[in-house]
Amino acid sequence: MPDTVDTAAALLAAAADQGPGDTLRIVLLVSIVGGALLAWFLLRGYRSDDTGDDGSSDGRGTTTDRDANA
Repeated sequence: MPDTVDTAAALLAAAADQGPGDTLRIVLLVSIVGGALLAWFLLRGYRSDDTGDDGSSDGRGTTTDRDANA
């Protein structure tokens, strides 16, 4: 396993010489995409459809057992 450790150390040293630019770009991109997906997931529960919200239908456009004349 010393080959793996030496290779990893060499890669980290090369990355340190170049600076954190690429790593920060990746972290920023993943954060933005993750935030957008999280916002979509949370906000889709607050979507209001005009059908079925008041409990007068069963979700298929038909009325429930209530009397239509009442």
